[in-house]
Formats: sequence, C-alpha cells, structure tokens
Amino acid sequence: MSQAQRFREVYEECYPRVLAYATSRVGRQVGEDITSETFTVAWRRMRHLPEPALPWLLGVARNLVRELCRRDSRQYALAVEEAQRINSGGRTDVGDVAVDVTDRDAALQALARLSDADRELLTLIAWHGLSPKQAARVLGCTTATLTVRLHRARRRLEQALAAVSVPMAQKRQHPVRAPATRTGSAAG
Repeated sequence: MSQAQRFREVYEECYPRVLAYATSRVGRQVGEDITSETFTVAWRRMRHLPEPALPWLLGVARNLVRELCRRDSRQYALAVEEAQRINSGGRTDVGDVAVDVTDRDAALQALARLSDADRELLTLIAWHGLSPKQAARVLGCTTATLTVRLHRARRRLEQALAAVSVPMAQKRQHPVRAPATRTGSAAG
C-alpha cells in the first residue's frame, strides 16, 4: 500500500474523531485548523505513523491545542457546547425538555468546577470514546496512571455534580415569587 493510500485511509477513519476532540477543546473554527495541522503533521510522518493511528493523532492535536492555549486562552464553556452538538449528531428522541436542560446545565456546571486536566481526561473517555489505553497514550502517561487519574476525576465530578444539584433542587422546591404588594390605604 502506498503512503498516499494509507494516509487516505487514516484520514477517512480518524478525521471526524480528531475534529471532535479539537473542537471540544477550542471551538469549531479553531478546531478545524488544529485538525488540519494534525493531519499535516501525520502526512510528514507517514513512515512512522503507528497502528492504530487515532491515539497518536489525538496526541498531536492535544499538543497543538496546548501550544495555542499558551498564546491565546479560550473559554472552556464554548468548547463544551460545541462538543455536545457534535456528539449528539442527529439525536431525534425528545423527552422532557426541562429535565434535559436541567441535567445538561448541572453537568456543565459540574464540569466547569473541575480542573482542565480532569475535564480533558473525562471527555477523552466519555465523549470521544477512547479506551483507557488510548487515552493514556494521548495524555502521555501509563495506563495504570491514567486509571488512577480517571478514578479520582470521576469522584471529583460526582462531588461537583452533587454540589451543583443541591441548589438546583432547592430552586425547584422554592420557586422565586414576586414580592407581595400592599393594597389599601397607607397608615399614617
């Protein structure tokens, strides 16, 4: 198989997932640029491209994102919303919209309370569907180290979700009411 054919196969197989990863970190427009640069690096290094290529490509994309973030800090909330839009692709089941909005809001608030490292690790596993071994490769650590970090990140997410969910439950139990107005004549 020629290098061009292998590159084409890797590109077709991995492009959507690399784009989703990059977009979840920096937003759609910059994510597309990061993805293009990632595949430019892959083309230059085709002879040394490992099998499977996805973890390596995500590692390249991660490094490019980190470089970019050193120069220009981005808001994480925008990237999370874009990643959710990409990952929900074509979902047509419509349940109770209020519950979906509340659950989504609680999850975003809980994620926002976590460190960047915890968010990245959780999204690699949950949103991008990587195995712990693949995620470890992206993050440049051993699978054992990643497993420990993942356990701790999940625990912190549960704590953050619990902290966010209590105030939301209180709001549902005690809705905000307009202040009562006094009618009649004023005593004087």
